[in-house]
Amino acid sequence: MTLSTPEVGPGAGPGASSDLATDPTKPQAQRRASGQGGGLGRYVLVRFLLIFPTVFILVTLVFFLMRVIGNPITASVGGRLTPDQLQERLHAAGYDRPVLVQYLEYLGNIVRLDFGETTTDHRPITEIILQYGGATAELVFYALIVALVLGIPLGMLAAYVRDKWPDVLFRALAILTYATPVFFGGLLLKLVFSVWLGWLPLGDRASTRVSLVLDNIPGASGIYIIDALRTGNAQIIGDVLAHAVLPALTLGLLTAGIFLRLVRANMIGSLGSEYVDAARSRGVREARLVRTHAFRPALVPIITVMGLQIAMLLGGSVLTETTFGWRGLGFELNQYLSARDFVAVQGIVAMLAVIVAVTNFIVDVVAALIDPRVRF
Repeated sequence: MTLSTPEVGPGAGPGASSDLATDPTKPQAQRRASGQGGGLGRYVLVRFLLIFPTVFILVTLVFFLMRVIGNPITASVGGRLTPDQLQERLHAAGYDRPVLVQYLEYLGNIVRLDFGETTTDHRPITEIILQYGGATAELVFYALIVALVLGIPLGMLAAYVRDKWPDVLFRALAILTYATPVFFGGLLLKLVFSVWLGWLPLGDRASTRVSLVLDNIPGASGIYIIDALRTGNAQIIGDVLAHAVLPALTLGLLTAGIFLRLVRANMIGSLGSEYVDAARSRGVREARLVRTHAFRPALVPIITVMGLQIAMLLGGSVLTETTFGWRGLGFELNQYLSARDFVAVQGIVAMLAVIVAVTNFIVDVVAALIDPRVRF
């Protein structure tokens, strides 16, 4: 009895696997199976390592831009001190040393999460971030909810009624909300809903009585909605939510227009694809086609750009918090800018840069988990 061996054609010898792996014309799945193309672990590692150069560049830019206008001591209190007193302050703070030495020391402090101390009220920047960071995070969360709730459904509807008058109206609204300055939109909403109609509070995060309660509960988080839910008091929860409506709308509308146009553009492509036509030919209802077959592929770009939009929301929170008296990092940043306390400005902006970089990393990982094509 003899054993027959299968015929081996050209290219099926020992070098065949390497040819398969290196041939760019081979399907991506085959190249991944042969060990090329990377994977989720490698993608996450690369994106994580990119956090460090991103933060380094941003921190460096902030440091030297602050030095262009002079040293922080002279900028904040120079006009109120004698030359000898000013020189003594400069020497004590180390600002009479070479800029490169100051820069290297600043980087070393950043590594230890020491962002310096304000020159006006002598508070550690880390303490300010911990005290007011929760308020800004709460406002950004509210605004993101508004942007998603308004932008995604309207974008889906605009794609479904493409080139009809509702689509034209939605696109015009998207451009209008994106182009309207945040402070102007906030003032307009306050005028209509607070002054004329009297439906909502003018500003602050909560009424004075509620603020005193929430600031003094044991283990207060600084995020009012969480602390209000902990009390279990419906009146307190309602007061916190009522104060959040106008700031959330002001900041959320800025991003809602971007989400609307992005969802619309991607869903138009999905609705014209072959798999949607095949599902339609099988008798799948239009509502299900829009919700399931066309919407899911269009959702991936939304997740991809969400990190950039969070950075935009953090930037817009400065004007929003100032307009509504929302005591968060943006409000404090504006106060320190007015006081020309550039040490505080430098520290808060550097911390916001770290937050944006970490947020972008998280969003990239989520996008890679949802859509494996992102990894390659």
